[in-house]
Amino acid sequence: MAAAARFLIRGANSKLPIAVVGSGAHCSFGSTFLKLSLNCNSGIKTQRRHAAHFTFQPDPVPTQFGPTQKMNLFQSVTSALDNTLANDPTAVIFGEDVAFGGVFRCTVGLRDKYGKDRVFNTPLCEQGIVGFGIGVAVAGATAIAEIQFADYIFPAFDQIVNEAAKYRYRSGDLFDCGNLTIRAPWGCVGHGSLYHSQSPEAFFAHAPGLKVVIPRGPVQAKGLLLSCIADKNPCIFFEPKIMYRAAVEQVPVESYTIPLSQAEVLQEGSDVTLVAWGTQVHVLREVANLAQEKLGVSCELIDLQTILPWDVETVCKSVVKTGRLLISHEAPVTGGFASEISSSVQEECFLNLEAPITRVCGYDTPFPHIFEPFYIPDKWKCFEAIKKMINY
Repeated sequence: MAAAARFLIRGANSKLPIAVVGSGAHCSFGSTFLKLSLNCNSGIKTQRRHAAHFTFQPDPVPTQFGPTQKMNLFQSVTSALDNTLANDPTAVIFGEDVAFGGVFRCTVGLRDKYGKDRVFNTPLCEQGIVGFGIGVAVAGATAIAEIQFADYIFPAFDQIVNEAAKYRYRSGDLFDCGNLTIRAPWGCVGHGSLYHSQSPEAFFAHAPGLKVVIPRGPVQAKGLLLSCIADKNPCIFFEPKIMYRAAVEQVPVESYTIPLSQAEVLQEGSDVTLVAWGTQVHVLREVANLAQEKLGVSCELIDLQTILPWDVETVCKSVVKTGRLLISHEAPVTGGFASEISSSVQEECFLNLEAPITRVCGYDTPFPHIFEPFYIPDKWKCFEAIKKMINY
């Protein structure tokens, strides 16, 4: 990012076109970046980078699942893990520092309740954590592995992609590690910088044999996590870390599941389809309200929920109705999962499209620190993209 910043500043001084560092909806990044970064004092920048770039709106209370309790996202994850340990005597939870609760306290109290043989620390070795989890799952137990940050899942990439994802296939279905669930805090947090803010879901979407899931809030976090644990395929469950404490909802106390690979239409509309997952769902919820208020544009908002395998039918059905599609995620635009959605929708809905499919995503740079407010696909970038689509 420092190199990119130096390039941008040189570009300003020499009047070189800055648009080359962006693409699509990001071509104005350079000029905006310079205008704001050079004129803002450090106090303002510090204040902005710690402010959440979304407003969380709780979902209706899911009374169909029984009694509820007020929980934030990390508490809902804890509740899901507690339910699992209580109902499945083979379940074990392990990872770096999970015995005392983990960095985000998602396993707090579980070791005291269930014992050190079922909730335990591992060495700081992600490859070993996942490799051990594969062995536990193959032996027939329920393995729940925690990678402390999604940014550090890459040392385990070979174990996940070459072993866990292919175990059933290579053994001709004689063996499998479908009882393996890998949890990891994911996405930007307001001050995480390049090693604590990444969104690596697209890397794993390229590996057949895995399921990749990202919730948008506490209710979904518990229901989708319990579905991952029960699913007979290895699952990766990414938890939006910025919402661990920012998102609070009434969450059912008892076990319940939310089906995997089913997107949820959160708001029906007629003019533009908005697709996102995790934190970005709340950004697009604000965008939908803004578009209705400022432009009179009716937006249909879809939470994808499962990245792999994703719900093509729900998205395409919406695009056939609206004729326009905007996809937004925090990960870099090139090779991000929005590319796959865009390609699939173009193939299925080409004759229904009224405007080019638009992606509003992160830039093709490492995730920055003080420049995070300029990097994230906030509501104003998405709103401008909708204006262009409507006027196309």
